[in-house]
Amino acid sequence: MKTGIEDYIKTLLQSAGVKVNGPGDTDIQINHPDFYRRVVRDGSLGLGESYMNGWWEVKKLDDFFYRILRASLEEKVKGLKTLPYYLKALVFNQARKSKAFEVGERHYDLGNLLFQKMLDKRMAYSCGFWKEAKNLNEAQEAKLDLICRKLGLKSGMRVLYIGCGWGRFCKYAAEK
Repeated sequence: MKTGIEDYIKTLLQSAGVKVNGPGDTDIQINHPDFYRRVVRDGSLGLGESYMNGWWEVKKLDDFFYRILRASLEEKVKGLKTLPYYLKALVFNQARKSKAFEVGERHYDLGNLLFQKMLDKRMAYSCGFWKEAKNLNEAQEAKLDLICRKLGLKSGMRVLYIGCGWGRFCKYAAEK
């Protein structure tokens, strides 16, 4: 059964050049009927979590995200057209303190598969510096180099690095 939410999300995706259940490498394949409500209710977090739950898939994940980011779809989902769905989601929101541990486990005990697919070879989990880069790996290397230069890091200096993913920045700084 189609809903207004489903039609709205399909239209938004189509405006970004993404077809639902289409044949293209950047076309999203929906595997769960609640995908649409979850994306409207939880925004980008719902999109990511529903991917981890196998609710959708796409052949070229990086190109898919490039298209939806370029089209500013997150801002459009937050728009006035989704207000009734947003209000409903607020009323029926399942988030509560008693579920905090479960939420933490689901977010932090994911394993590396998703991150290996969407991040660079160092699995750096942040933006890249694209001024002269031609791909994600070059952008991440340029970012790490820029950070080291801005900090004025020199051999023998120490860096306090707390809770920052896989420690790739420290590895890079030590190598260079």
